[in-house]
Amino acid sequence: MLKWTWLSVIVVILDQLTKNIALNVLEPYQPVAVMPVFNWTLMFNTGAAFSFLHDAGGWQRWFFALVAVIVSIVIIAWMKRLQDNEKGQAIALAMILGGAVGNVIDRLYLGHVIDFIDVYYKNAHWPAFNLADSAISLGVAIIVIDSLRQMRAEKKQD
Repeated sequence: MLKWTWLSVIVVILDQLTKNIALNVLEPYQPVAVMPVFNWTLMFNTGAAFSFLHDAGGWQRWFFALVAVIVSIVIIAWMKRLQDNEKGQAIALAMILGGAVGNVIDRLYLGHVIDFIDVYYKNAHWPAFNLADSAISLGVAIIVIDSLRQMRAEKKQD
């Protein structure tokens, strides 16, 4: 099922393109209102999800890059083992792989991940994110939904 890696490549290209646009158009930490619950806000995340370990002193850059590379290798191995009827998982894994690669490119070349999507309600802001993060989240959601669907189908057979 490595035939789905084209989707990973598209995620990486779109992720890097949108981050480049954000870098060239937005001023850091200056929100640009798009809708009442959504801003474009250029931010730099040296940590992991939800800025975990963002202030750890620099070692986290290499640690998270290494984790992303290892996860990418595991995902490729997982994709190789998928059967033709496991299209949902292949698509999900390709999205997760593309997101992981998109963010690791930032970490390796910039030392931080570029985030620019700011969703909020009143004064409560969700941590800023990017297209790579969205692809990872969507991929995980597809895996969960696909797994639940498979469990339901197996229960019906029993």
